[in-house]
Amino acid sequence: MAVIIDGKEVAGRLRRELRDRVKALRDAGTVPCLAVILAGDNGASLSYVAAKEKALEEAGMDGRDFRLPEETTQAELLSLIAALNADPQVHGILVQLPLPSPIDAGPVIAAIDPAKDVDGFHPVSVGNLVLGRPGFLPCTPHGVLVLLREYGVPVSGAHAVVLGRSGIVGKPLANLLSRRDQNATVTLCHTGTRNMADICRQADILIAAVGKPGMIRGDMIKEGAAVIDVGVNRVPESGTKKGYRIRGDVDFETAAEKAGFITPVPGGVGPMTIAMLLENVVQAAETAGGIR
Repeated sequence: MAVIIDGKEVAGRLRRELRDRVKALRDAGTVPCLAVILAGDNGASLSYVAAKEKALEEAGMDGRDFRLPEETTQAELLSLIAALNADPQVHGILVQLPLPSPIDAGPVIAAIDPAKDVDGFHPVSVGNLVLGRPGFLPCTPHGVLVLLREYGVPVSGAHAVVLGRSGIVGKPLANLLSRRDQNATVTLCHTGTRNMADICRQADILIAAVGKPGMIRGDMIKEGAAVIDVGVNRVPESGTKKGYRIRGDVDFETAAEKAGFITPVPGGVGPMTIAMLLENVVQAAETAGGIR
């Protein structure tokens, strides 16, 4: 039976450690502050934003909450970002995705000052990641790397298979794993990949980020592999309070019989995403305060 990678426990420990850095900043007169912009009333986005705001409060940081109506224009959103860029008391800016149509997320993300891009999505941040330069790392991919490290999963020389090529998880994670400090051999699979099941069976580290509940079964997993499930899917289920339950991209029961390590959903990668966001906000505040 696989070792369960407890992302909730690791994230909790990291968040407790961040409190000391936050205290040092506050004692020096700098209060780390994240501005969160939410346009529209997407249910999942509302839940994510609420969790982030709670985490900020627990860590002793400030949060500024901007809830914008569905009919907000791109020009109005860009104007708000410009104001936050110019505010020295704001250290990080997070625009919750997806944005309402017809707003184009590309120019919105590009308008954020790279020094405040704590999501790690700005083209400058992406370029730094690919080139191996210092900069903000995207929160979910960074969280995956930390979990592998915390549980002693060998990465250097390992064959890592990443399923999904999104700009938020798949692509940056493939780039991070192939950098010299990680040194994995990476295969990136997507909708055009042939014989995906065969490729999965070759993976020492298998990372699923495709958005299809239960897609990865135990018979697609190499004996002893580390399986990281990034999927968060709402699956309708009668009899539950919310009318659905959260499932990952991995069929946990069959996968756990083959894997050496596995993340549950929920409680695996999800908590790490918020912990890494807090890490980026603290890093931004330390840089602004001349501590880094």
